[in-house]
Amino acid sequence: MQIDTYMLLRKLIHPMKKSYIIIALAAICASWAAAQNNIAEEVAWVIGDDPIYKSEIEQAYIDHQNERVPINGDPYCVLPEQIAVQRLFLHQADIDTVEVQEAMIQQQVDGQINYLITNLGSREKVEQYFRKPMPEIREYYASSMRDRYRVRQVQQELTKDIKPTPSDVRRYYDRLPEDSIPFVPLQVEVQVITLNPAIPRQEIDDVKARLRDYAERVNSGEADFSTLAIMYSEAPEGMRGGEIGFMGRGQLVPEYAAVAFNLNDTKKVSKIVETEYGFHIIQLIEKRGDRINTRHILLRPKVAEKDLAEAITRLDSVRADIVDHKRLTFAEAARYISQDKDTRYSQGVMVNQATGTTRFEMSQLPQEIARKVASMQPGEISEPFVMKDPKRDRDQVAIVLLTNRIEAHKANLADDFQQIKGMYEDSQSQKIIADWLQKKIDETYIRIEDGWRDCQFAHKGWIKQR
Repeated sequence: MQIDTYMLLRKLIHPMKKSYIIIALAAICASWAAAQNNIAEEVAWVIGDDPIYKSEIEQAYIDHQNERVPINGDPYCVLPEQIAVQRLFLHQADIDTVEVQEAMIQQQVDGQINYLITNLGSREKVEQYFRKPMPEIREYYASSMRDRYRVRQVQQELTKDIKPTPSDVRRYYDRLPEDSIPFVPLQVEVQVITLNPAIPRQEIDDVKARLRDYAERVNSGEADFSTLAIMYSEAPEGMRGGEIGFMGRGQLVPEYAAVAFNLNDTKKVSKIVETEYGFHIIQLIEKRGDRINTRHILLRPKVAEKDLAEAITRLDSVRADIVDHKRLTFAEAARYISQDKDTRYSQGVMVNQATGTTRFEMSQLPQEIARKVASMQPGEISEPFVMKDPKRDRDQVAIVLLTNRIEAHKANLADDFQQIKGMYEDSQSQKIIADWLQKKIDETYIRIEDGWRDCQFAHKGWIKQR
């Protein structure tokens, strides 16, 4: 039975897929009470002076089943080896005195708890589902994330000196078997110009009047904030009563944070707050150190049809001037006209946040832009069209220039150097980590008890001569 070392490590240290977090945690929480009642644990392995208990292996098996993660082989061989690998990394982290950024861990924990609340509806329902109080659920997350962080830091330290040259990448590519060369889907590079039509003053006044009415009803005891949020808020959190979960100041937009962190009365409602997303009213739920949990109601003023039409007319004129080579280029128009702050000062060039490059697969583009460029050729500029601002969820008008179109193909050095370079770096990292692990196994005291030894392990040397 051969297990790819790199994939084994990825399963070991990477966070659980979101779609399986709830069921995995349910199994974990259910096992805590049982584990606490075991007076005498059966030891399966010993790594240094650190035992691996049978109950840990059985729990790992349950987790894999609940997460629907396939186990390549006998689970009572594969899983204890995975746990042993993690112990070796964590032991090295102790030697290297790897420090955990506790603020970062707590921020990640907050994100996971907020995800659970979103899916189950409330903090109380999360606790009911797992049959554990929130502090214990939070501590499970924190412990798991600390271990992953420390393992990741050790790996990064081991592989930090990988700095391939173009010759290294070329030799690596030339040696790749034909069936190992990846297939690259259609990719495009685009520039964009956007206009955000002004919202009528009357529309803004109407939104503020509605929010003032909601605030007065809550402050007078006539209505419950959560109920109003469910009924009227345009924020994603509206369906769970407007609650956003614990956040640090840096996780909130400045205008929201400035008001939220000054709230002290959980029964009162804030003044109206304007952010880039719209207008809010906020209610404090709880403060905990430098983090705060609030609920809010968000209303977004709508752009009038006539203002959208005017913006379309203006961009149509700009497009005509660019196409007819009058006065300005697309890049100049992006700099002086576009209201998209992410691309305005880069000649309108869109950057793929997932890859850090200017290339996008069609599925990675906003839908409206993808539909436009699908039938365009490089050098063409689209007609003006209405699209949703992905951040503010309000209508805006845009034109796009398709600057490059890379058809689907097998990866090659000319078009996909960065991707192949990444593959080379991954292969080098795998080798370094595998070699390090083998050396650690050889140097470490390891004992595998009878009944756990009859396995084909991914790494040699686990079973020591007695």
